[in-house]
Amino acid sequence: MSAEPVAPAGRRLVSYEELGARRHHLISERLRERRRDLGLTQKEVVARLRRIGVSTTAKALSALEHGAGLDVAKLPEIARALECSLTYLVGLTDDPRSWEPDFEHWPGRRAPASRPHARDGDHEGRRRPPRPAACPPILGPLG
Repeated sequence: MSAEPVAPAGRRLVSYEELGARRHHLISERLRERRRDLGLTQKEVVARLRRIGVSTTAKALSALEHGAGLDVAKLPEIARALECSLTYLVGLTDDPRSWEPDFEHWPGRRAPASRPHARDGDHEGRRRPPRPAACPPILGPLG
């Protein structure tokens, strides 16, 4: 059994460094795409970040969107400003509102074995609290 990571399509990756480089590129793309999907300018995102205590500039945001100067410590605040989850920004789900990773995005992982479907909102007999539709649950409103 090999310790090499496996790409989602079954293609072997050269190394975890390659996986890291791909994720870095994907984060940059997702930052730019999400901002555009929300119809925001870079200046508007900078203003949102300032309201939550992150000092940055449009030039720095542009650099992030082009793959330079990625500061992982700022990703939670950037996700909040872009109204998406960290899971989405790092490419583990294609749904900007989902905190749960999609199994096909994990190298070498497979979806869990199927089990009887629980009722909607029920997970092994436990009710999940409802999540607000407007923002990821851990962040609260941007307001």
